[in-house]
Amino acid sequence: MGQDAARIGEHGFLSDCHTAALTTPDGTVDWMCVPGFDGAALVSGILDPQGGGWTLEVEGARPAGRAYVDDTLVLETLWRGTDVEVAVRDLLAVRRRGRSGLYREGLLLRVVECRSGSTAVRSRFDARPDFGRAAPAWERLDGALREASGPLLSGSPAPRIAEDGVPEYRVELAEGDTAVFALDYLRGERRVGLGEASRLLRETLEAWRDWAGRIDYQGVGAEHVRRSALTLRGLLYEETGALVAAPTTSLPEAPGGPRNWDYRYVWHRDAALVVLAFLRLGHSEEAGRYLRFLLSMCESPIDWISPVHAVDKGPLPGEEALDHLAGYEDSRPVRVGNRAHSQHQLDVYGHILDAALSYEAATGRLRREDLEQLVSVVESVRKLWREPDEGIWEVRSGPRHWTHSKVYAWVCLDRGIQLLTESGKGVDAPLDEWRGEREAVREEVLDRGYDPGTGSFTQSYGSANVDGSLLRIPLLGFLDGTDPRVLRTLERVDERLGGDGCLIRRYDPERTDDGISGPPEGAFLLCSFDMVSALVLAGRTDEARERFEKLCGRAGELGLQAEEMAADGTMLGNFPQAFTHLALIEAAVNLDSATDREALHDWVRGRSGRRAGRRRRNEDDG
Repeated sequence: MGQDAARIGEHGFLSDCHTAALTTPDGTVDWMCVPGFDGAALVSGILDPQGGGWTLEVEGARPAGRAYVDDTLVLETLWRGTDVEVAVRDLLAVRRRGRSGLYREGLLLRVVECRSGSTAVRSRFDARPDFGRAAPAWERLDGALREASGPLLSGSPAPRIAEDGVPEYRVELAEGDTAVFALDYLRGERRVGLGEASRLLRETLEAWRDWAGRIDYQGVGAEHVRRSALTLRGLLYEETGALVAAPTTSLPEAPGGPRNWDYRYVWHRDAALVVLAFLRLGHSEEAGRYLRFLLSMCESPIDWISPVHAVDKGPLPGEEALDHLAGYEDSRPVRVGNRAHSQHQLDVYGHILDAALSYEAATGRLRREDLEQLVSVVESVRKLWREPDEGIWEVRSGPRHWTHSKVYAWVCLDRGIQLLTESGKGVDAPLDEWRGEREAVREEVLDRGYDPGTGSFTQSYGSANVDGSLLRIPLLGFLDGTDPRVLRTLERVDERLGGDGCLIRRYDPERTDDGISGPPEGAFLLCSFDMVSALVLAGRTDEARERFEKLCGRAGELGLQAEEMAADGTMLGNFPQAFTHLALIEAAVNLDSATDREALHDWVRGRSGRRAGRRRRNEDDG
């Protein structure tokens, strides 16, 4: 990666809810996988200078700023020179399907409009199929160009093959003129001219505006929450309702190091936050579809639930290193696939039950057979919770007794008890045994996961370390946010893992011995936003608000968040990161409810107060 290459956080994000593309400030598409999020990269310049990309140049002008068009995922870049202004609108085309669905057209479009003056525009599509492992082979086809692996380039003007074999567009534009460059990545047969491009742009804008128009939130950080919601919708795979953790692989947690993972899959640790976020923002359809995907991944009988799945419900590929790619800032290895799918992560079961309780409390739409299925999930935890596991951070140094994992075992039992006692749907379960196990888990965590010497909870049994995951203890209702043990844990996390007044690392790699060598990673933005939420519950609202504003202010000009952040504000890790945007929404909601303690506790604990509130709203509406 050269010195002039775009940093991770400078990228724009396009999506049609099947695949995504990343764009740089200078108008280059340097990442896109086909035909879906977890497919092979068609261009991967973000990972290697030789990885290819789709460039664009405007003669006599330079990029002068970017912004999404309203509440959409259509990205507009302005190019300005002394006597010229050009607007480029990049989009993965969609149209509305039903109330909340989005139908993909299978097209990446670049619509170039000259708004003043005149200029020459040149755009080159340097494809490198299959992560650069295949040489591109283009053929001319009736005013279009088709690559041997399937994609088709068309537009107005039509593309041609340059002397070096790379497809390119060249066009002279005067004020009022428009050009369109189009990639059919899905079927390899659709040609797009100016009229159709105009229609596709209009329909895409309408589809995203319609979806965003139903976001039911006007509280603290509303602008950031809306952009986070749109980003999450862009990461939601339309065919199954699954949410990818990020649309990229191997963007490093520490530049030059080996902490480079493939995040183009579904992690169940996102489950409760996904359902809560979509429910809170007025999109119960998305919450329901995601929960349906989740339930399909844990059908009974259940002995073990993989923590990660492919978006199409298929098997996850084995982890593989792509040694021919240099990696972002020489960060190797570049990985595809993720071997975390074979790990035992105890927290998964708690996330599933927490998500199910939230959905049932808000909608009442769980079926009897769903509840029976969830009984088997709780029964699995009743048998498994005493065993060590790899934990939420997926360490590669062997299993241990993680405090966070045990807390989520408590969550699984607690939410299971609430779900069956409050749903009134007559599903049988050994509730007395569950209550006994819930108390046993609680007692063990308070005994073995807590250090009386420091007055705080610990990363794992017998260790003295703290961990960013401990910030969720009050958010889950395990203890009150003002409990002295919680307050001291917050203090120690900030002392040991905090920095710059708003950042929190997830753990200390050396003290943790996570089985991965290399330079220390950046601060984990999920944990940084979790600190905001925990501080609200601790009654330190002013400090929480200050941290929230700092974190949101560090997002790039497009409001997108990565997985991690260096002390100097540089974003690190895969991008954009669902986990971070989910935690941002949760923090904003908590801040917005800070003056209403009862409502706040009902919300973060997933208690039945939310259902009563829904009934009251329905009565008021009626």
